Amino acid sequence: MSDLTTFYIGGKWVEPAGTEFFDVVNPATEEVFGRVAQGTAEDVDRAVAAARAAFPTWSATSVDERLTVLRAIDEEFGKRRDDLGAALTQEMGAPAALANGFQLNLLAGHLGTAIGILENFSFEEQRGATLIAKEPIGVCGLITPWNWPLSLIAVKVFPALAVGCTVVLKPSEQSPFSAQIFAEILDAAGVPAGVFNLVHGDGPSVGVPLSSHPDVDLISFTGSTRGGIEVAKNAAPSVKRVTQELGGKSANIVLDDANLAANVGAAIGPLMMNSGQTCSALTRMLVPAARMDEAIAAAKEATEQVTVGDPTGDAVIGPVVSGAQFEKVQSLIQKGIDEGATLVTGGVGRPDGLDTGYYVKPTVFANVTNDMTIAREEVFGPVLSILGYDSVDQAVEIANDSEYGLAGNVAGADLEQARAVARRIRAGYVTINDAFDFSAPFGGYRKSGNGREWGEFGFDDYLEIKGILGYAPDTSA
Repeated sequence: MSDLTTFYIGGKWVEPAGTEFFDVVNPATEEVFGRVAQGTAEDVDRAVAAARAAFPTWSATSVDERLTVLRAIDEEFGKRRDDLGAALTQEMGAPAALANGFQLNLLAGHLGTAIGILENFSFEEQRGATLIAKEPIGVCGLITPWNWPLSLIAVKVFPALAVGCTVVLKPSEQSPFSAQIFAEILDAAGVPAGVFNLVHGDGPSVGVPLSSHPDVDLISFTGSTRGGIEVAKNAAPSVKRVTQELGGKSANIVLDDANLAANVGAAIGPLMMNSGQTCSALTRMLVPAARMDEAIAAAKEATEQVTVGDPTGDAVIGPVVSGAQFEKVQSLIQKGIDEGATLVTGGVGRPDGLDTGYYVKPTVFANVTNDMTIAREEVFGPVLSILGYDSVDQAVEIANDSEYGLAGNVAGADLEQARAVARRIRAGYVTINDAFDFSAPFGGYRKSGNGREWGEFGFDDYLEIKGILGYAPDTSA
């Protein structure tokens, strides 16, 4: 791949205002394979100005006009799938099967969902003499991370464009190539100039001026809780809307039934996928304490089948994204050992035979207590903590004893019991037996953020609600 030397602003590829570049490292080889231009506050100003200039026209387009654009994006996306998949493998180490499969299928699913919702979405509602109108909020600053780069761009960009907003995207500097191709797709699809803009750069150089910009009406941020707090502080003086999808330490309550071993084993694959770098990963598994040995055996067997290696081959998981992430995960694995958790499999260091690359051993701890660091902090690596419970009430209490509240799951054959337990979990996205739905709301309680993405709920964040009183004669009398 070549260096990324331009930004997409006002419908054109333009030279950056600054001269600095950021090295992009292939996490499988630890080698620099490209560079990306580092944006500045001046670049943000230009992008925001372009989005502001485009907003009056774009916000006044009809639903049919916006649907035409979204469908054109869908068509162009189909032409660039191979390029996108290759970029994901090289910049973040996603195995080819994952990059070309679930990573891209999520983007396609969110785009198709946005199109389907827009086809039937009601922007107005008459209540007596009052008209309730939903109007696009304006210019939206979108800040996205590296772990599911295209999916997390999609759940922001497509709803924003669908309702009539204009956007400025700052993708992660660690996954810029897939974002660049995304911009090329929108350009080829004929998105009007200024409706979508892309500025590369890191948090201090681009994220701060974007989140604090007085002409940005909304900031949507996905990333760490620490980063989300800083974004909110930067946005506060301009009283713009801030929506955040942040960290998680989600619980998977495995109920006490005949399927326990199968449910434990089935949870390993989704947890380890993407090298464990998923904010909603079910990293705390709660099992009946009396059946801990059974759960350990099932988790060990399933985890030791997870192959680690070159993401261009057939390994199940590749490396974590960077040296810094590798060191963080290693530190937390060691912390689990030091605090007395039972190391079932995995541990510190690279897997055998992998001396280069940021590869982590798929790791399982058992007999974890909820006060241990590995049960409190988000590891963001292929690491599972198994905790025991003596009753369902205690399981729910443990699940809710976290500063996070992003996701959860209840696994069990008794659907009525699973439903009752799921309702008691204080999290924004709770599944029963790993169900999946593109239209379900996704977002968190507590330090996992605010606002909701996915489906029609993702539209709401980009809309202002206006009440026009006396819009029609009051016939209620």
